[in-house]
Amino acid sequence: MKVLFLENHPMWIHGLPNGFRDLGHKVKISGTLTKNKLPHLLKTFKPDLVISMGWTPEHAEYKQHWMRRYVASTKIPHVYWATEDPTHHESFTLPYVRTVKPDFVFTICRSMVRNYKKMGIQAAHMDFGYHPEVHKECKAVKSFKRDIAVVANGYSRILQIYPKHFRIKSIRHLIRPLVQEGTRIDFWGKQWESMKPILGSCIPHKWIHGYLPYPDAHKVYNSAKIVIGPQNQLTQVTQRTYEILGSGGFLITSDTPEIRRLFKPGRDLVVSSSAEQTRELVAYYLKHPEEREKIRKQGKLTVRKHSYARRARYMIRQLRKYKII
Repeated sequence: MKVLFLENHPMWIHGLPNGFRDLGHKVKISGTLTKNKLPHLLKTFKPDLVISMGWTPEHAEYKQHWMRRYVASTKIPHVYWATEDPTHHESFTLPYVRTVKPDFVFTICRSMVRNYKKMGIQAAHMDFGYHPEVHKECKAVKSFKRDIAVVANGYSRILQIYPKHFRIKSIRHLIRPLVQEGTRIDFWGKQWESMKPILGSCIPHKWIHGYLPYPDAHKVYNSAKIVIGPQNQLTQVTQRTYEILGSGGFLITSDTPEIRRLFKPGRDLVVSSSAEQTRELVAYYLKHPEEREKIRKQGKLTVRKHSYARRARYMIRQLRKYKII
């Protein structure tokens, strides 16, 4: 099968497309879409399936109209993977789906499946995953060697819009206590310099390293003694959860029902539900490298079932079930 991904963002082109390649399918990444490029790709590549995903510059409103016009005219099935649910379900995903009218929607949020079906669009749940050639084990890199690391964006502006978002609670019990007591955390990502309203204090500038190219994230996961990974929701896990474990990182994250459903705390990763617990866990595991190593290795084994090859296989199975392909 030939699969065309309408995307250009590093966060997406290294994941699910590689899963389809692993299964033997021919995959093409569109790159930056233009009005002439999209119909040209459809005519020359002649895909059996078109997939768009997430929320990136390729989802600009004017490009949405191109997708609707050109893809629909070919009768090639168009699938959208809604990775911004539920936070941006109303503000982005629904307007996108109404404009583009994909033939099928996969969403990372189980409760949203019924919403799409009420709109007359067939849908199913599909979570994030990781790709073992992108998020992989490697030797520690000197420039990334740290006691504690965070690879994530602060999202300070978004969290001001959603003051009850679970990510705020997660950051406050995972990161805030360490920053406030002066325990160094090295941050790779955007908007951490403006997180004082959530953290209660400013992060020292020398702790903040800014944007990290997506394919380099695994180097941090393999070089830091502890990786802290905030969660966004109680009912689903972040993409980086799988990627940190797949890379062989030692992860401390929030204690949520979904984390406990997918992984076993104390065996695959470590969980915290309070500021005091985070302080205790960090102090303990920094002093016990042999226990970190045992958990790190088991987490890498457990997460294998969440590879993007398995996600691609699941996606194909669902599309056949609903007679999309």
